[in-house]
Amino acid sequence: MHSPFRSSLAGVDVVEVQSVAPEQTTASEIFERFAAGIDALDPDGAALVRRCAHDPAVLELVPPAPRWDVPKRLLAAAQWLVLSGAADDYRATADPWPAFRALLLEHAERVARFIREQPVQTNEVQRCFALLPIFLTVARQTRRPLDLIELGASAGLNLLWDRYRYAYASGAWGPVDAGLVLSGEERAPVPGSLLSETGEIRGRIGIDLNPIDVTSDEDVILLRSFTGWPRQERLMAAIAAARRQPPTLLRGDYLELLPGLLEARDGEALTVVYQTISTIYLTDAQRLRLRRIIDAAGEEGPLAWISTPTPEEHGQRRGDYPIELTLWPGGERRIVARMDNPGEWLEWVG
Repeated sequence: MHSPFRSSLAGVDVVEVQSVAPEQTTASEIFERFAAGIDALDPDGAALVRRCAHDPAVLELVPPAPRWDVPKRLLAAAQWLVLSGAADDYRATADPWPAFRALLLEHAERVARFIREQPVQTNEVQRCFALLPIFLTVARQTRRPLDLIELGASAGLNLLWDRYRYAYASGAWGPVDAGLVLSGEERAPVPGSLLSETGEIRGRIGIDLNPIDVTSDEDVILLRSFTGWPRQERLMAAIAAARRQPPTLLRGDYLELLPGLLEARDGEALTVVYQTISTIYLTDAQRLRLRRIIDAAGEEGPLAWISTPTPEEHGQRRGDYPIELTLWPGGERRIVARMDNPGEWLEWVG
């Protein structure tokens, strides 16, 4: 079977921000921590990860000095084999653990290679639930059409936020015939007055080291492999919307490609650059470089920047992500919302 191993700088699903586990952290501890992080979103997956944490044969598949994301890669390897038709669905029994373990050991070479070589690749469309009111805020304040540039876009599903339907406590937004309806917990509600805004989208460009092609069944299988089973239906609905009219995706390092796109921007529209939980994978020097690119472009003309800085940068609890909005002219940075990693809850600050 062909191995479509792909890498992506962003669009990833993070349980704990830790690029390499400290020496004193064992593989078992990494699996236990990961299980605790996904308990609420995927309790069945968490149960499997906990069993893996204490199974020597399964842990043999894990490379030395494992990264924090090794459990997610292992789960994805199993799902990839099931979705590709190479293995039976281990979830079909009341206790999936024996079938799951047998799958891992039967395909040990493939699983170990997947864990070593395949970086996490997800596109969490639920984050649009938190992003929509920010886009509407930008549209209200500028009264201009928007040219979107997403950094770490993966499959570009979050570039299509205006094609989805949203349900907030104060009202709904989006096409009534949308195939995907997004809702979630509002810890502080979105104002109903914002939902009267429309937001005209003129252009959509995403940048990713290795973007996912939604028209490719193989790429879709890879993306689904990294998405927990409970969120598959939502992902497939977003993919269906993207397949009807895919966004433009550029392959490459956004630190290299972004300056050229910003230099060529059209003054008739407002360029909106945004990223969600991508810059945690940059070094401090790279984050500083990105900030300088954005600031320099803002000084040259109107621009909007929407970003989730790392929780540590703003003193937040791990797993709570502030969302920052900056508009030029002006350039004042302010936190307008907070969300959890997948966007299941939103706290609107405004």
